[in-house]
Amino acid sequence: MKKDMVLIVDFGSQYTQLIARRVRELRVFSVVKPYNLTKRELDQLKPKAIILSGGPHSVYEKKAPQLKQYLFKSGVPVLGICYGMQILIKAKAGVVKESRRREYGRAKMYIDNHKDLFFSLPAAINSWMSHTDKIIKLPPGFEKLSHTLNTEFAAVGNPRKKIYGVQFHPEVVHTELGIQILSNFLFRIADCFANWQLEDFVAEESKKIKERVGSGNVICGLSGGVDSSTGAVLLHRAIGKKLKCIFVNNGLLRKGEAKRVRKVFGDNYKLNLHYVDASKTFIKKLQGVIDPEKKRKIIGHKFIDIFEKEAKKFKKAQYLMQGTLYPDVIESVSFFGGPTACIKSHHNVGGLPEKMQLKLIEPFRNLFKDEVRKIADILGLPKSIVDRHPFPGPGLAVRVLGQVTSGRLKGLREADYILEKIIRQEGIYDNYWQVFSVLLPVKTVGVMGDNRTYENALAIRAVTSTDGMTADWADIPRDTLAKISNTIINKVRGINRVVLDISSKPPATIEWE
Repeated sequence: MKKDMVLIVDFGSQYTQLIARRVRELRVFSVVKPYNLTKRELDQLKPKAIILSGGPHSVYEKKAPQLKQYLFKSGVPVLGICYGMQILIKAKAGVVKESRRREYGRAKMYIDNHKDLFFSLPAAINSWMSHTDKIIKLPPGFEKLSHTLNTEFAAVGNPRKKIYGVQFHPEVVHTELGIQILSNFLFRIADCFANWQLEDFVAEESKKIKERVGSGNVICGLSGGVDSSTGAVLLHRAIGKKLKCIFVNNGLLRKGEAKRVRKVFGDNYKLNLHYVDASKTFIKKLQGVIDPEKKRKIIGHKFIDIFEKEAKKFKKAQYLMQGTLYPDVIESVSFFGGPTACIKSHHNVGGLPEKMQLKLIEPFRNLFKDEVRKIADILGLPKSIVDRHPFPGPGLAVRVLGQVTSGRLKGLREADYILEKIIRQEGIYDNYWQVFSVLLPVKTVGVMGDNRTYENALAIRAVTSTDGMTADWADIPRDTLAKISNTIINKVRGINRVVLDISSKPPATIEWE
């Protein structure tokens, strides 16, 4: 059966892939393309519906991304979100102007028309706004569908043409019943059929990898985390012995990680696993480096250097597999070279050398962590891997704030081991997206055995999230916190104070560096 497809047109929003993810959750296949895609590309895609993303620009800026008129001429239903709505209205001869009152965050939205887009929704819902411009005049054929106290046209539509726009973001979890609004657009307006699932992705990606690799070999950067582990198993099923896994011990791993990875994947999964102990090399390269961006780039360059060197030992090695995820990409660079802001470089994205001897295979580049976990489950990976908390590619180097030394790494590694052990013992490990320790570049005065101490402070970070794009700080029971603090201070030399991070993302990121 031919699958319906929804085209997401990217105008530079950091939520673009969230839209695609929500569409997939509704079991409709989706692809993301840049705003300047050609008519030929559009004709080849043959989408059942088009969704225009938000973006950071004003529609009247000189360099603002513009809307291609042939998107309308395709005759398929169109939904514009935030900037996508504004550029849509401008293209249809409506008027958009800068608002005197900006609208950010939650806003109570009152629905004026319950047909089609807002079918079955209550009279008012909480919506998530993020805009400075607003519509002041509708194009011919358009009507108001909803409003807020600050925005007269929070949603508009031309039912006859099946063209709709919403000023808020239905794709984020903060919008109440946002998934129902998208569902109404896909199924009531666009007549899409829900027949796509992640099992299809596994089969299709395996086929693409097999065809691309041909008679060559693939080098897999196996770290033991859920992303690289799932990627390794996926490739192993697709190309078998053509996959060569390299596990690099960069000296920045969690306690016992090197031994665990070699046992699980070398002994149990019988993958062709090559172990490289480069811990001294990485730590030496990081000496005196404090800036987090420099840390990431140094680790990224060294990582690739080692892989290129090891790859020469394998005949026909042409490809490098990495477990890059979409949040890594969107925080490092614009997804399609557009205006999305760079938040931080990831070692497997922005830190790569321009000239690589190996071509990249990144099967999960457009997926979120929770989607990869589902794929891992589909592939039969054990729960200990599927449900493991994310770990940054640069490892503990970005959790040791300030200088990275063997001694500081040892202290953080032991503290983090104690933290995870207690969280698991208390039966609350699965309640969190991530729980981890950060060694601060701060020393504080303490008292131990009637003696003055002047030692390091350690921060505990616990968050809940579904995709890593946004996150809330999470409660850890008071008794558990006390146990964590006491155990770490008593058992880890060099730490005399434990503090708790209660910042959400945004404005903070999940990792500190």
